[in-house]
Amino acid sequence: KEYVSNMQNPAKALCVNVSGGVDSSLVSVLCSMTGLRTIALSLPLRSKPENHNLSIKHQEWLKKRFKNVECHVINLDSVYESFKKTLSKFDHELGLVNSKARLRMVTIYQVAAKNEGLVVGTGNAVEDFAIGFFSKFGDGAVDISPIGDLTKTEVWSLAEHLEILDEIIKAEPTDGLWESQTGHTDVAQIGLTYPELEKAIKNPEDKNHQKYLEIRKKNLHKMLPIPVCKMDD
Repeated sequence: KEYVSNMQNPAKALCVNVSGGVDSSLVSVLCSMTGLRTIALSLPLRSKPENHNLSIKHQEWLKKRFKNVECHVINLDSVYESFKKTLSKFDHELGLVNSKARLRMVTIYQVAAKNEGLVVGTGNAVEDFAIGFFSKFGDGAVDISPIGDLTKTEVWSLAEHLEILDEIIKAEPTDGLWESQTGHTDVAQIGLTYPELEKAIKNPEDKNHQKYLEIRKKNLHKMLPIPVCKMDD
């Protein structure tokens, strides 16, 4: 709220993608608590039913508690299918996974543009700023990051404090971007649980510290400024 009030041209809305996960659920609540107009978007894109159902349940939960919240469901299946067909010569599984996140990003920014709003990020300190577990120019492309200084453990704790739906807090963390979720939960992709990661980040003597450094090094290009080639005078 302070950030918005200090803008040269203050935003008139806060726009957030509500995926059904605890991070986005927490961020949407924090946005709602500002009293500013909050637009909570559910953006199904070849989503598993259980993930989409949680996003809808959270939208309903928000509307019951805050008068400044409006919720929309924008299905991106047909957009994605058209994109995939158009680029069939360049079919690549991981590329398409990241493209899903980018299609959602484009959608949120379009909604924000229409409503003179800010796109609010849902990444936490571990994912976005320690190991780079996000899609470059996808879910990492935001205007402000309210929980970017919170560990996943702290996110869970604050979510409990704010009485977010228990089934969301206890759900297995997943990015929801893969065609098959088998083997693609956060833990499966990262190779460590969030508590294990947090210990490894804080303690250089931890048994998983080297693995954390390897993950971070691999994704560091997402977290550093874009390299600029300097020309000689």
